[in-house]
Amino acid sequence: MSGFHVERSIQIAASPEQVFDSVADFRTWSTWSPWLIADPDAQVTISPKADEVGATYAWQGEVVGAGEIEHQRLDRPRRIEDQLRFLKPFPSRSRVVFEIQPVGDQSQLTWHMWGSLPWFMFWMRSMMQTFIGMDYARGLKMLKEWIETGRIQSQVHIKGNVTVEPLHMLGVRGTCAVVDVGPAVAAACQQAAQRLRQLDLPTNGGMITVYHRFDTKRGAFDCTAGFVVPESSLARAEGLAAWSHPAGQALCVEHTGSYEHLGNAWSVANSIARYRKLKLCRKATFELYKTTPPETPTSELRTEIYLPLRR
Repeated sequence: MSGFHVERSIQIAASPEQVFDSVADFRTWSTWSPWLIADPDAQVTISPKADEVGATYAWQGEVVGAGEIEHQRLDRPRRIEDQLRFLKPFPSRSRVVFEIQPVGDQSQLTWHMWGSLPWFMFWMRSMMQTFIGMDYARGLKMLKEWIETGRIQSQVHIKGNVTVEPLHMLGVRGTCAVVDVGPAVAAACQQAAQRLRQLDLPTNGGMITVYHRFDTKRGAFDCTAGFVVPESSLARAEGLAAWSHPAGQALCVEHTGSYEHLGNAWSVANSIARYRKLKLCRKATFELYKTTPPETPTSELRTEIYLPLRR
């Protein structure tokens, strides 16, 4: 067996007791689950006493598979130890631990997972660590927002297969870690806007980020962020990266809410693509920002995610 360990942390503006009680109560999990957002019709079964040792949270869905998690130790307000049992897509068992530490008037919550893979799947170890880590980071962001504000500004709508017209863009290309993608994209768009104005080229076509490649071992994106422009503008791309995409079909998922939660839409898009066994074009994926701050309130920001399909 090939073992692996994943951990992600976040600081929450709440007491350790409040954070502990939120995580220990399985009745809250469907609210901030980083997986159910891709399968909202999945069946969830929670034992009557949802916040005690022996309590279980079970799920079964077409997209998320099936399994359950059980509380094995509850040490309020410091530690929660669980056993995670997957049934589908393949049987496995993992150890899950939540650690809570006070940090000033806040709490640091760390989510651990110790798991294993069959020996013949050893090559998937780094990939599993990366993607589970991304899921944990998304879940922690939602849990933090829910505890601090009582709501989560993230809604995902699957628009399905759509026709995409030819796209052309100019922007700034670079590499950034998953945790830095938000600030990196914002900085690149700002830099691209400044350069486009210097070249007297339009910026009213809307902002776009293209993801050319994802390095699973490093957890880093090779991406270009900038603006959709007329094809005629590409000839004047002095100091900017140009990218074009032909007309075709793509899987489209729309996200409404904070950019902090855009990972939810990407997770849904990739989960749906796997479930439907869609043949993706690996050239690049992209997101179009249909509305932008400060003109649009955070809760109403609309972003469309596109996974181009093979012809």
